[in-house]
Amino acid sequence: MEQVAVANRPGADATNGNVSFENRLDRLADVAVNVGLGLARGQELFMTAPIDALPLVRRITAHAYKAGAKFVTTLFTDEPSTLLRFRYAADESFDYAPGWLYEGIANAFRSGAARLAIAGADPVLLANEDPEKVSRANVALSKVYRPALELITRHDINWTIVPCATPAWARVVFPNQSQEAAMEQLWEAVFAATRVNSPDPVAAWREHSADLQRRVQFLNERRFAALHFHGPGTDLHVGLADDHLWHGGGSTANNGIFGFPNMPTEEVFTTPHKDRTEGFVSSTKPLSHQGSLIENIRVRFEAGRITQASASTGETVLQRLIDTDEGARRLGEVALVPHSSPIAASGLLFWNTLFDENAASHIALGQAYSTCIKNGENLTPEELAARGANDSLIHVDWMIGSASMDVDGIPPGGGIEPLMRRGEWVNF
Repeated sequence: MEQVAVANRPGADATNGNVSFENRLDRLADVAVNVGLGLARGQELFMTAPIDALPLVRRITAHAYKAGAKFVTTLFTDEPSTLLRFRYAADESFDYAPGWLYEGIANAFRSGAARLAIAGADPVLLANEDPEKVSRANVALSKVYRPALELITRHDINWTIVPCATPAWARVVFPNQSQEAAMEQLWEAVFAATRVNSPDPVAAWREHSADLQRRVQFLNERRFAALHFHGPGTDLHVGLADDHLWHGGGSTANNGIFGFPNMPTEEVFTTPHKDRTEGFVSSTKPLSHQGSLIENIRVRFEAGRITQASASTGETVLQRLIDTDEGARRLGEVALVPHSSPIAASGLLFWNTLFDENAASHIALGQAYSTCIKNGENLTPEELAARGANDSLIHVDWMIGSASMDVDGIPPGGGIEPLMRRGEWVNF
């Protein structure tokens, strides 16, 4: 246990001005519980984390109990153990996932538990494994996770994702640095992105949320019928769902609790119409998907559906991903992010969707968020589909924005309204 704690910190005397590493780690835990989750007194907390995140997990657990949590349960993942499955498990193992476990997780959410995920996995853990086995394992997991995922995408519960620097992740982001230096630099990036370096992180998050809400209000007032992305390798029209709503920054879950689902977050996002995306688009950053790396994605959409797809690395994984089900070939989210966002301004490629999606405008294949449809939480699946919301076992974001990307809004009556030029907002 002590070795894990030492591996996750750049040194007891590391400081940011007069604030020590330990104090900033504690601030991150405080912000995760009281800003990201807005954890309510008497609420249970279910947390998932890589085992290397143990020091942060303990601090989050402490802050959760200080906030009045009834009980905190943490499910740890151990990446070397994951690799042992690919080394030694029988072939039929890869079509199985423990449904009993994920049904228990869904029941926890139905009973009112909050959800906190700590992100810090090795982006290339499964890069050298059999892509067919990787795909089969992901499909099996997606199927048993579906009941819990639906509660998250409907925003029935308060949930958040927060980052934690880990040795494996740091090695990928800073491959030419020593392990100690890589960890120190990744932690600095994590603290900056989550605003815990601010004198008052809570006030900093409130101010940031207000900025995002101004963009949300503008877009909801404009009621665009579609967005047009045009840049190198991209000429894409994304039709928006009927009665769509834009969201961004903090939001109130259906249980009445206000929080920030992603920390960091720089996006405003909504639901595309599943049948109204046309054209071609290229990724601008690699996608690290459940331990596999997919680079230089290029796809063509016709009537909302991917008809052609390729990638320079991980193409087999991409093809199996979009074959998960019919909805996996259609969009469930479109998000706008300025190229000047703090994540992009860092100049780092994080190889982690939580960060990289907040450095660039992006789209997501798969499940739509019903909260991005007016009164969506009260609509049946058939009613959501009639408005254009996509349905799938997956929800996978990948980045398409850059400093060379322009975005136009298309009003219902036609014409164009510039929204972004060279990756930056025109009206803000």
